[in-house]
Amino acid sequence: MISYIVKRFAIAIPLLFIISFITFLFINLTPGNYFDRLRLNPQISEETIQKYVKLYQLDKPVVVQYFAWLRRLLHLDLGFSFTYNIPVTKVISSRIFNTLLLTISSFLFTWMVAIPLGIMAAVKVDRFWDKFISFLCYCFLSLPTFFLAFLLLYFSFLTRILPLGGMVSPDFEEFNLWGKIFDLLRHLIIPTLVISLGAIASLVRITRGNLLEVLRTNYILALRARGISEKRVIYIHALRSAINPLITIFGYQISGLLSGAALTEIICNWPGLGSLMLQAVRSQDLYLVMGTMLISSLMLIVGNLIADILLGISDPRIRLSGEKIG
Repeated sequence: MISYIVKRFAIAIPLLFIISFITFLFINLTPGNYFDRLRLNPQISEETIQKYVKLYQLDKPVVVQYFAWLRRLLHLDLGFSFTYNIPVTKVISSRIFNTLLLTISSFLFTWMVAIPLGIMAAVKVDRFWDKFISFLCYCFLSLPTFFLAFLLLYFSFLTRILPLGGMVSPDFEEFNLWGKIFDLLRHLIIPTLVISLGAIASLVRITRGNLLEVLRTNYILALRARGISEKRVIYIHALRSAINPLITIFGYQISGLLSGAALTEIICNWPGLGSLMLQAVRSQDLYLVMGTMLISSLMLIVGNLIADILLGISDPRIRLSGEKIG
């Protein structure tokens, strides 16, 4: 297991280099840069701008700039945010908890709801609950994330039940501990639903299809013929065989939640890495873009690594080297 993890990280390192270089290249290829805006400010002298340019070697070719950034990265220095006028690590550290909170809550809500609904749809196949759940899944799959966010925000505006955006209320600091937790949870509901509903619909369809395929196999028929209870057949034998494809898509589900979180953060005014990335790109804050990209890529790679490890643990027939035992 340890050697397998080491191999996966060895593959992930060059992948991170490729992603970071492409991002660095695209940012530099866009017309203008952050300092063009600074030059419009009469309070900032040209000498100050040239000082930053020479300090970060921004007057050098793109490849030289990139390797200079890599050298600083080896010392855990992500660079300097020109927009916030502080190191990138401080900017990201103030936002990463917010994104992780939203992503984890959406992830837990997605799997806790999708798996039971998928099992129910498979067990009640072609009955009312199966058709009702399938109808809801088709509806949520057809709704774009941004449109669903606007619908929920409009509903909240009409009913005044939930906040219209942000992470906490303006008077958050005046609440006691439980009041702060309750206020945070209220602000978390809409962005969690926006991210989760589409993912739930997709996961329910996959769970239903996998479980139906397993329930129609000969060994399930043999288990029923031996008089084993239907609940044991479904929830122990069939579900264990059907869960492997779900573990396989575990990492991809995380990547989907991260991309959905970025758009949702912007619409719902959630102060996370998604809205920070948009602001960094719009202001052409080079090192802030690179820092947020690096954190997002690491989270995606770790998610896929966890999925592969869980798949190897779940199915002993799958060797970590990629071979299968017949």
